Amino acid sequence: MTTIAELLSKVEERREELIELAKTLISFETPAPPARNTKEAQAFVARFLEEHGFSIEMWDVYPGDPNVIGIRKGTEAEAHKSLIVNGHIDVAEISPDEKWELDPFRPFVRNGRLYGRGAADMKGGLAGALFAVSLLDQAGIALPGDLIFQSVIGEEVGEAGTLECCKRGSTADFAVVVDTSDLHIQGQGGVITGWITVKSEKTYHDATRRQMIHAGGQVVAASAIEKMMKLISGLQELERHWAITKSYPGFAPGANTINPAVIEGGRHAAFIADECRLWITVHFYPDETHEEVAREIEEHLVKVASGDVWLRDNPPTFSWGGSSMIEDRGEIFPSLEIDPADPGVRLLAASHQTVIGREAEIDVSPTVTDGGWLGEAGIPTVIYGPGDLMNAHAVNESVAVEQLVDYTKVLLQFIYQWTHEKK
Repeated sequence: MTTIAELLSKVEERREELIELAKTLISFETPAPPARNTKEAQAFVARFLEEHGFSIEMWDVYPGDPNVIGIRKGTEAEAHKSLIVNGHIDVAEISPDEKWELDPFRPFVRNGRLYGRGAADMKGGLAGALFAVSLLDQAGIALPGDLIFQSVIGEEVGEAGTLECCKRGSTADFAVVVDTSDLHIQGQGGVITGWITVKSEKTYHDATRRQMIHAGGQVVAASAIEKMMKLISGLQELERHWAITKSYPGFAPGANTINPAVIEGGRHAAFIADECRLWITVHFYPDETHEEVAREIEEHLVKVASGDVWLRDNPPTFSWGGSSMIEDRGEIFPSLEIDPADPGVRLLAASHQTVIGREAEIDVSPTVTDGGWLGEAGIPTVIYGPGDLMNAHAVNESVAVEQLVDYTKVLLQFIYQWTHEKK
């Protein structure tokens, strides 16, 4: 029977196959936006998993964007620990004016790096994970615990394909999100978007402005745009307060930000603006929830409004989150806090050290992934994948081939060891 050490050596021997698999995944054009383009790529993943002993669940989250869950039942599943390997098949959008050296979906290797959209974020990670499970199957190695492979859609635009997996009851004793982490074992803060709306019950001609702002005008009214400026100032005060009073190990001070990203208001120049809407993006720390953060902002802005004679009677309203930046202009990425003493974290760190020869770095990602949804579902989860954030979403995106090979080895060893762990 093939040993795990022999399988690790096969990753080296067959690295060209690993690279070709990554190239194949990159060659599927799956940018989001525009999205609705992952069907062929997901069909490829489903066939690959099925050929290597997985039963397949595949369903449309959106038309043309299906999720895939592959399940390889353990031989002694009741007694051994189960594992989810999770990754997203969509990649970052590409603007027409981006100056790529070659077509971003025609991957190539040069000077030890694999180039193409998704190489770092995160088709390299998906390729390594798929290659690892194929080697286990080809060697005839039976895993005692269940292995669940989730290839999901929509991560780049907040469509949370992973959340849809959780809703279907897909669960395990531990999960690894194979997203961009430069082989660090990571948790993450969270992100939530929200809309703040200021609205007047009445509309006014722009020629009435003098009566609203000068002595004796006798019209108690206001421009919603100008009143939103007061709320933006309130958000800046709260942001500064958070920077002073909140912190989390591994994050730079003030990483919990409130970004006024988009403002919409007014009808046209002949009206006093009777409505103004502000779209904000909020970053928060791993020990906070998106519900808590939204509540803090609402409470603060209601107090700001209470100090204004017009906003007191026309208070702001709030709408938080959303299921898609494309469909409803909103998203939520729950935070993910990891415990270095968790058995899964410790075993993954040990696998990393055994294979790579140096201690694993356990820290926090400055960005967000779908991992928070798995954590929110009660599954101990980490982010661990090849590629770095300087390359993610970048023009001429790339990943180091050597890192991709190392990553595949670590994941191969971890899958084997974790699914052999007794519950």
